[in-house]
Amino acid sequence: MAVPPASKPLPSRHHKEEARRRFLRSALGAGVVLGVSALGYLPVAGASQHRLRPPGALEEDDFLASCIKCGQCVQVCPVEALKLADMVDGYGIGAPYIAPRDQACDFSCDAAQCILACPTGALTYTKPSHMAARGAMRMPGPPILLAKEKDPEPTLNLKERMGVARLARPDLCLARQGKGHKGGAREAGFPGLLRFMDVDRWRPIPLNDHPFDLALCDLCVRACPIKDAISLEKDGDGRMTPVVHEACVGCGVCEMVCPTEPAAIVIDARKGWRA
Repeated sequence: MAVPPASKPLPSRHHKEEARRRFLRSALGAGVVLGVSALGYLPVAGASQHRLRPPGALEEDDFLASCIKCGQCVQVCPVEALKLADMVDGYGIGAPYIAPRDQACDFSCDAAQCILACPTGALTYTKPSHMAARGAMRMPGPPILLAKEKDPEPTLNLKERMGVARLARPDLCLARQGKGHKGGAREAGFPGLLRFMDVDRWRPIPLNDHPFDLALCDLCVRACPIKDAISLEKDGDGRMTPVVHEACVGCGVCEMVCPTEPAAIVIDARKGWRA
């Protein structure tokens, strides 16, 4: 007579927990592998992020193709406005950019030293004829640097703008509210630098080392380094409002000095002029 096979013993609670732990370890390991693999895709995934490029930058595709990420432009900037992009910038990783709210380009170098330092032409005074340029990026004329206005040659040799300023949050603007501003332009401890002609033409100082006492805030106008780029004008409602003009190069000083949080006026990177 055949002996029935012995029944398989049921797994104990200990074995069930051990199997569950093994499964979780395997799942976690697979997730780590997939996550590390995805890092290789990040440069593609983030490629569309817009950055404010240094003065004289080529159109974005040409700029990224020409820039060798050497950092020489970063080293010569007197206000340390240039930063090198990280992984979130996609194809632009390692390329220089400006975060104007943190530190704007105030042209303290008087001649865009970053352009002179660039070894590849990614930053240039004169764009090669075979490289396309958007008409709206072209300056109407050589911008006059206020710090050099009385010099024999007061202009900056820039043919195209970096971007353009825009009153993005008019309800926050102190001038439109009829308010003044007293004290440092930004919060305590803000490290940004700016050149003030009444302090030192050649040496920028910490922005907050130059306090203000304004009955009506016009910081974006008085701090702008470019002649006739922005003015304070009465609008249809009788409120004094910052008005951006075609001379704006998009340097970002107005955004950096704006005392509201967030800034009422911002720079639209790589945007051209719209009349």
